[in-house]
Amino acid sequence: MQTDHFNIAVIGAGHAGLELLERLFEAEFVNIIGVADTNRHAPGILLAREHQVHVTSDMFDLLQKSDEIDIIIDVTGVKSVRDALRQHMQQSGNYHTIIMHERISALLLSLFNGEMVATKASDDFY
Repeated sequence: MQTDHFNIAVIGAGHAGLELLERLFEAEFVNIIGVADTNRHAPGILLAREHQVHVTSDMFDLLQKSDEIDIIIDVTGVKSVRDALRQHMQQSGNYHTIIMHERISALLLSLFNGEMVATKASDDFY
């Protein structure tokens, strides 16, 4: 495991994903492996393309080599996405990669911005 940088994949590239990606691209110690969103024109997808980062409309494309990813950041707020990510990790036997919930992303962005950042996610099904 590398300790000098983080290998990150982002699932969800809407406005919350975009703001997070902007911060991640600024960090020299972060390597963005790829970004997935079902909307090929999502703002975070366009930003990732500008940075020559792999983009896809199918999150499972990113998960093909999930053992190389340190953190998967889920900013979709969609329960079925969370469930599918967990199931994939269990079935693949991947005990290395951490799945980061959207609420943690909201916390980080809120700290960066100095005010609460709203998300569409619900903790009801976490």
